[in-house]
Formats: sequence, C-alpha cells, structure tokens
Amino acid sequence: MRKCYLMLSICAVVVLGAAAAEFSDAAPAKKAKRPANPVYRPIEDVPGLPRALLIGDSISIGYTLPTRKLLDGKVNVHRPPTNCGPTTHGLQNLDAWLGGKKWDVIHFNWGLHDLKYIDGKGRRVPPGEGKIQVPIDQYEKNMGKLVKRLKETDAKLVWASTTPVPEGASGRIKGDSARYNAVAKKVMDSRGVPTNDLYGFALPRLGDIQRPRDVHFTKEGSEALAKQVAASILKALQSK
Repeated sequence: MRKCYLMLSICAVVVLGAAAAEFSDAAPAKKAKRPANPVYRPIEDVPGLPRALLIGDSISIGYTLPTRKLLDGKVNVHRPPTNCGPTTHGLQNLDAWLGGKKWDVIHFNWGLHDLKYIDGKGRRVPPGEGKIQVPIDQYEKNMGKLVKRLKETDAKLVWASTTPVPEGASGRIKGDSARYNAVAKKVMDSRGVPTNDLYGFALPRLGDIQRPRDVHFTKEGSEALAKQVAASILKALQSK
C-alpha cells in the first residue's frame, strides 16, 4: 500500500512539473496597444473642396480635430501623422509630409521644440542641465530653408507664431517664444508670408486656456486656437 502511495505521489509531481514547465514556456501575454490618435488617421477628401495642410508640434495636434470640425464642408484639413518637432526634424521630413500632392493652404509652425533644453541623449532637461536644442541663429536659418521649400508648392502659406512658454514649464524658459517668434517673423516678412499670431492671441488669456506650468492647452484652449487657425485658412483661400 505504501509503495502505491509513493508511486502516486511521484506521478503527481511529474504531472505538476510538466504543467508548470508548459506554463512557463508559454509566450507572455502581449500588452494591449494604445489606440492610435484619431488626429493621425488619414482623411478622405471631399471632391471639389480646397486642401489645407497643418504642420506643427503637439499644440497643432491639439487644434487639428476642432479645426476640421469648424471647416467641415469647406476645406479638407490634413496633417502629417506625427509631431513635427523642431526645425531640424522639419528639414529632414518636409518632402515626405508634403507628399508630392497639391495643397491650397499650408498652415505651419516650428518653435517650441527648437527652444527646448536637452541633454546629450536628446532628453528634455531643466535649462541649467542641458543646452537649447536649436540655437536661435540656426533656427532663423532653418526657417528660411523651410519657407523656401514650402513656397515651391505654390500653396498659400500661413505662419503660426509659437505659443507662450509659461513660468515653470519643463525644459523651457519663459520669454523664449517671443525671442524665437521675432526672428521667425523677420523670415516671414522678407518672404511675404502672413502670420497667424497665436502667441498674441493666447498671451492675455493663458490662465483660462493653458494648463498650469505647461506649454500645452486645455481642450477648451485648443478649441479657441482652432477658431484662429480656421479663420486664417479661410482668409488665405480668399486671397488665392
């Protein structure tokens, strides 16, 4: 009887061990993918409507959907499926974003990522711990190159001034937006590109539309910016 119990115990250990081994060899459960940002989904053009392209960083990502809503039935509003980052990123990717397609209006901005402070690995850091990503003199040169390429599309161009950096924003210094906007405006004025002054619009109402100590805007803030963007696109189309 004791031998029988011993054999049963050994069998149980073998079976449980095999089951454990099988379980441990199983592929780990995959993490659920984050749903794609609806802003990045390509849109299908409504035939006969003009085509506008929005180029910009996360601020433009925030106002893309409300701008589309405001211009529904009037303009096909596209954007690259990415954060367009600093001017250096724009120089590398602008041809791909333009896609060789016809654009009636291109509304564009670079700035907040240029004036961001980064470390040697490209990570955002406090200003005292890194260097500015694109120095202002290089930013001006890059903007000139980008505008030259954009003008080759024959689209109506609209430059959106860079929105304010509030006190305490991570990796940036309050006031740098104004400095970078000043040199960008020199480039635009010399090339006849009108400005959608989102900086001037946002500055007196930051407490109502921008997140505290953050360059980003609330949902209502993005909607407010979208009204300015939509109006500037319609104005550009009227001048064609």
